[in-house]
Amino acid sequence: MITIKPKKGHLLIAEPSIIGDTSFNRSVVLLADHTTEGSIGFILNKPLEYTLRDLVPDTLVTFKVYNGGPVEQDNLYFIHKVPDLIPESIEISLGIYWGGDFDMVLSLINQGIIKSSDIRFFLGYSGWEPFQLEEELETNSWIVTENVYKKSIIEKKDSSFWKEKMLELGGEYSIWSNAPENPSYN
Repeated sequence: MITIKPKKGHLLIAEPSIIGDTSFNRSVVLLADHTTEGSIGFILNKPLEYTLRDLVPDTLVTFKVYNGGPVEQDNLYFIHKVPDLIPESIEISLGIYWGGDFDMVLSLINQGIIKSSDIRFFLGYSGWEPFQLEEELETNSWIVTENVYKKSIIEKKDSSFWKEKMLELGGEYSIWSNAPENPSYN
C-alpha cells in the first residue's frame, strides 16, 4: 500500500471502491492546501459543459470549466502557472498557483496573453474539515501520490487521467482501469 502523507501539491486518486460517489468517483484531485485546519483541492478530470464565456460573458474565449468539487459550486476558482502575470496568486507547489486578481486574469485572457495551457477554471472546490481527509485515507477512499507533472498538470487531458493513474499504480489497480464506471452496466 502507498503510504505518502497528503500535503499541498500532491494528488489524491479516488480508490475504485468509492463507486456511487457522484462527486469523487474516478476523480484525480490536486490538493491546493492541507493544514490542521482542513484541506482544499480541485478535481482535475471532470469537465463541465460550460466554458468560461458561458459564465463570464465579457470574455472572448471558450476555455473549459471543470467541476472542482461539491463545495461552493456557484463560485469560480482557478489554478495557473503564470504568477508573474497574476497579482495576489498563492503558490501551491512546483510552479502551480491558485487565485489572484480575477479582473487582471480576464483582461490578460482577452488580450491573448494568458492561454488555456496557462490556467484552468473550476466551479466549486473539494473541501475537508480538520482530519476528515486523514479519516478518508484510513478507510481507503484515496491514494496519495506526488505530482510528477509539476506545473504541466494544468495541461493534462481529463478523460483518461484516472485510468492512467490506475495503470501507473499497477497490480490490482490495473484491472480497475478498464472496468465500467458503473459496475452494474457490466
